Amino acid sequence: MNEYYLVFFTAFVLSFLFTPFARKIAFKLNVLDFPKDDRKVHKKPIPYLGGLAIYASAVISMIIFADLDKTTISIIIGGTLIFLVGLIDDIRDVSPKFKLVVQILAALIAVYGGAKINYITNPIPGYEVIYLEYLTIPFTVLWIVGITNTINLIDGIDGLASGVAGISASALMFIAAISGFDFIMIECAVVAGASLGFLPYNFNPAKIFMGDTGALFLGYMLAVISILGVMKIVTSATIIIMILVLGIPVFDTLFAIIRRIINKKPIMEADRGHVHHRLLAKGFSQRQAVLILYIVSIMFGAAAVYLTDSEPLEGTFVIGAVSIIIVVAGRKIGFISRKNIDEDIDEDIDENQDEGNDID
Repeated sequence: MNEYYLVFFTAFVLSFLFTPFARKIAFKLNVLDFPKDDRKVHKKPIPYLGGLAIYASAVISMIIFADLDKTTISIIIGGTLIFLVGLIDDIRDVSPKFKLVVQILAALIAVYGGAKINYITNPIPGYEVIYLEYLTIPFTVLWIVGITNTINLIDGIDGLASGVAGISASALMFIAAISGFDFIMIECAVVAGASLGFLPYNFNPAKIFMGDTGALFLGYMLAVISILGVMKIVTSATIIIMILVLGIPVFDTLFAIIRRIINKKPIMEADRGHVHHRLLAKGFSQRQAVLILYIVSIMFGAAAVYLTDSEPLEGTFVIGAVSIIIVVAGRKIGFISRKNIDEDIDEDIDENQDEGNDID
């Protein structure tokens, strides 16, 4: 395990050292996040381009420690495409269609490198593996593109996306260790180190944001290594493990889609109904909200690790219990309510701000 600690430490230190330089570059290029709309919870311009430090530390660490085979090279190339489109979007906005095309291309590069979802295992005891066959590539591309964007969607308050990405990568590393996948352990250590090395600068009050540059890159990396590290495991709950590892971004996105359908709004329309907005509206400060979501993410990761080596009946029980908790918690917080989301959240956040809570 000492080698993987070294990989993690190297990526962490590089990310930590590169971030101040990325911050200076952002100021020089005037790549700043101005609080132009109500969805922003910060009150002053914050530099973007933190993703530059995350990307550089991750790629350098992979080149140093990982075997530069077909799979590693495809991950680096695909990740670089995602990084570049995010960088362009941070500097000057690009159209969603263009970003989607690039994401699909990056996903296909990962597929070429060996990242494929070939089958889905059924968590119900007694049922066999379901092979996707000709649906393998479409399903894999859908997963990679979807997860790539979910990390970006939760990047709404200081430290949330980088912390959750680090926790998810760490959970994947434990799963890879249980299954004996050394290559994936290196990749997981790289992503965890790069994410957490950036976190000291991004935790509230943030000195820099990762922007689309970092959020999309981390999402892509997690999507690909989750396929390479989990889909090779023959267990009763393979797809559930993948979802649990990325629990916060996956379920927040799922609830957002359901919420917008219920309220008859476009699925791609932004709102203030995300999990972090809900917690702020409940009276929690940014730091409190982020720490709560860290704990939830750790619980999801622990459940995923447990399922990796569980019996079918145990796995089914855990899946059922987690599903009930998610639905009850979602309804309690109001994720899927029929309300004017933005107005309700705005009123609650403004009220809490007046009472002295720190949401800057």
